[in-house]
Amino acid sequence: MKEAMPMAQEAETPLGAAEVEVLRKQFLKEGEYVTVQTKFNYAWSLIRSADRKQVGEGIKLLTEIFHDSPERRRECLYYLAIGHYKIANYSEARKFNRELLKHEPRNEQARDLDRRIDEKVSSGMLIQVIGTIGLAIVGGVVTVGAALLAAIVKRSRQ
Repeated sequence: MKEAMPMAQEAETPLGAAEVEVLRKQFLKEGEYVTVQTKFNYAWSLIRSADRKQVGEGIKLLTEIFHDSPERRRECLYYLAIGHYKIANYSEARKFNRELLKHEPRNEQARDLDRRIDEKVSSGMLIQVIGTIGLAIVGGVVTVGAALLAAIVKRSRQ
């Protein structure tokens, strides 16, 4: 039986500093003999951080686990997707999440995250389109203004 993973919304809720510190101390205490579970727990806490640097460190640790521990790949895929989503690296988030969905097409957590990624990408595209239209309008106004100014200057010289 598979463990339940939290919905994307829960994974975005940061842990308290004290909770992260407990996991960090355990991670450091184990040193070069750190267990996969301890490393995963610490990486998970970093992924849940609001700090981009900590999320990046969590992604690094999860990537190591993904490569070194095949039995943890399913969980790593999901949290790698969450981590990349949180730092707005939507193409990587989608890549990891879609890989998980290939193996588990009914995974509600991954489906929820997939919807969230699509919403962010769509809203980002809308902002780009609006920005492009805005620049075109400003450019048009400047061009018309320049033409009017040139006509006024030309008329005043006659």
